[in-house]
Order: sequence, then structure tokens, then C-alpha cells
Amino acid sequence: MKLERLELNNYRNCGKVILNFESMKTLIIGKNAQGKTNILESVYFLSDIKSPRTSNIADLIKFGEEKFEINALVNKNDTDIELDFSYNCEKKRELKINKVKTGVKDFKRVVKTVLFLTKDLLLLRGSPQDRRDWLDRAISQIYPAYDERLSKYDKIRIQKNNLLKSEYIDEALLDIFNEQLAITGANIIFLRKKFLAEISKIATVKHKIISTSEDFGLNYSCPYESVEEISDYLKSELQKRRQEEFARRQACVGPHRDDIEFKINNIDASKFASQGQQRTLVLSLKLSELEIIRQKTGFSPILLLDDVLAELDDVRQNYLLKSIGEDTQTLITSVDALLFEKEFLKDVIIYKVDAGNVTREV
Repeated sequence: MKLERLELNNYRNCGKVILNFESMKTLIIGKNAQGKTNILESVYFLSDIKSPRTSNIADLIKFGEEKFEINALVNKNDTDIELDFSYNCEKKRELKINKVKTGVKDFKRVVKTVLFLTKDLLLLRGSPQDRRDWLDRAISQIYPAYDERLSKYDKIRIQKNNLLKSEYIDEALLDIFNEQLAITGANIIFLRKKFLAEISKIATVKHKIISTSEDFGLNYSCPYESVEEISDYLKSELQKRRQEEFARRQACVGPHRDDIEFKINNIDASKFASQGQQRTLVLSLKLSELEIIRQKTGFSPILLLDDVLAELDDVRQNYLLKSIGEDTQTLITSVDALLFEKEFLKDVIIYKVDAGNVTREV
């Protein structure tokens, strides 16, 4: 899979921008706050129909304009696929594949990406929600139906929360919601644990290479493995914490409250690991995510690196750059090309961004 061409119209601070990607490696340089990240964000958006930086799609419309557009040409299995997305101030969106209107599910299946932001280096010290978001997004690129399960679970959970906040709580209806949440939640947790077991095998090897001596590990907050066991566990927990949910007027049990514990040498990395150790662990996870998507889908996802090299030491920089396969298209943002070795810059396309305007370096 390769992104051949990208056109942005009124996206963030970009008026009209066209980028061609003849090479598998593209470097996007410019000072801070000029729009480098906006370009990577737009590519990510094609794969998720979400921004990693805002929950409000309207924020992506250039100030003073009525709508934004992303148009892309992707080559997959030696077949060209055109993608068109537009969104206007009236919150109307339009998605097209090869000029034919389509839905979100089919649109998202075309492009796969792995995004590595500077803030990801602090994933371990972020909130449980940050770790769940990373996990859910990675799984949805491999199992498209996973998004539907998350959506179904959230709808039931919201209905339950509304019931718990009402003046009169119909406990028979609450039991129905709990039954549905246990079944749907068990399927979500099962897939999370399955994915984590698979990515852990890859990350363990990569982490050992970078750290030279440290052992990688992880634990998911639910101790059970099969869907049936997980469902029974959730039902039991929902019953135990029923009064707590009445008091807090919200659902307190389920995958929306779970967390992942990452370990280095069997010690909680979020509490005791140094910044360098945490960065090694997150780097191992991101590279493993790329590898597992390739294994499961047969395509190398597009790797998007947003200013992360400046935050890594020489050892981790070199490992990251040397780990990128020739079949992995990579878009990297940086303040300057001087941060890269001459050997790496061979066959690299360089674009410069200045106040949303993009020019190609010769």
C-alpha cells in the first residue's frame, strides 16, 4: 500500500496543498506551528475519520472558510484508489471511493496508518483512557468489526448511565442493560487481550534489542481469558458494585474502565521507569503495532512520525530509522533535515512548510 498523492483544501491552516510521494520516504520540514503536523494528521484522518488532536471535526476547517476537503490517491495491490472526504460548517460530510459515495466503514478499510506523536512517548504516564484509545485504534485497523462492538457497547452504557441518573431507577431494566453490557463487554475485552498477547511477543524482542538487557511485560486489568469467563466475571462485578453505581450514578464496571499495566523487569513502568526506559517501551510498542498490522492485513501501514526523532537519543533514533522496512511508506516531520544522516536522506523527498504553504525542496 502506498499513498501516491495528497491534496488538501482549507484543511487547518492549509489553503490548497498538493503533495506527490514518488519515494517511500518523505521528510516534511519547517519551524514549529507552520503546519507540518497538519499534513500527517490529514493522512491519519483518512484511516480513522478522526483527528488525534481534536474531537470536533469542525476544528479542521480553515478559519473563515465553509468546508475542508482531503483528496488522496492510494495504490493497493497495483490498483489505484481515489479517496475524497469533505466536511462543511453545517456538519455535513461526504465520503467517496473512486468518485462513488460510500460509508465510513468501507472508507476506513482503504488506508492503514501508525501514528507516532511526541505525546505518545508519555503514553505510560498518561491516563487509562489514553492507553485504551491507543489499544482500540490499533485493534480496529486489524478487525474492522471491532469499531461496531465498541459503538454498540457505548450506546448501551450511555442508556444505563441515563437510567442511573433518573429519579426512578427501574431495576429490571438495569438488569437488562447489565446483561447486554456483560456480553458485549466480554467480546471487547477478549479481542483486547488477544491483540495484547500477539503484540507482546513482538514488542518483547524489539524491547530487548534496544534496551540490551531489560525484560518487557504487560498485564490487562481483567484476569480471565475466554469470552464466557470474562462475561461471568463482568456479571459478578456488576452485581458486587451495584450500590456503588447507584451512588455514583454511572457505569463503573466494564472495558470502558479497564487499564493496561506495562512492566520493565516485572516492575510497573508507569511508576518506576526512567524517561529513557519509557521511551524505549513505547518505541517498541509502535514498531510492533506496525509489524502486527502488516502480518494481519498483508499490507504495510503508512508510518507517520511527528517530530519524535528530536525527542529520542542517538541509540533510539538509529534503531527506529533502521527498523523501517523498504516496503513501509514513511512520512516524517522535523524542524530541519540536518537531524538526519546523509545515508538516510538518499531517495528522500523533502517538502518545506511555511505558514501552511508547501514547497518541494530540490
